[in-house]
Amino acid sequence: MSERFISTRYRTDCYHCGEDADQIIQAVSAQAQVVCSNCGATRVFIPRFETAGVIGTCTPIGRYDLWDIETEAWCKHCGVSGPHNLVVGSGHLTTRCGNCGYMHFYRFNLEYIDEQFADRGEVSAPPGSS
Repeated sequence: MSERFISTRYRTDCYHCGEDADQIIQAVSAQAQVVCSNCGATRVFIPRFETAGVIGTCTPIGRYDLWDIETEAWCKHCGVSGPHNLVVGSGHLTTRCGNCGYMHFYRFNLEYIDEQFADRGEVSAPPGSS
């Protein structure tokens, strides 16, 4: 994921291993990922639509609690680096620029556990806000 967009961490209990660990969230136009820094459990989300005209998060309540996160990120629509709201659910992920309201809506696509992360015990990702 080389496009400059959203990269942050959110500390919570992992849905897979149950440990309190950083969940690394990376989102670009082509996909979004949530990776557990403890066990490597990865959820991949694919884009459904992008728009500046929709109000709300479009993220329905799912099996797990919603994560409502604010982080600094670069907006590909208005070109401003500023606050973005992320709402992560079990089946959907939404990002919204705080400056222009541009929104990306992703839906869950696949989940996998990468054993290389479990062996090392840590995921390599830039430190972010929590």
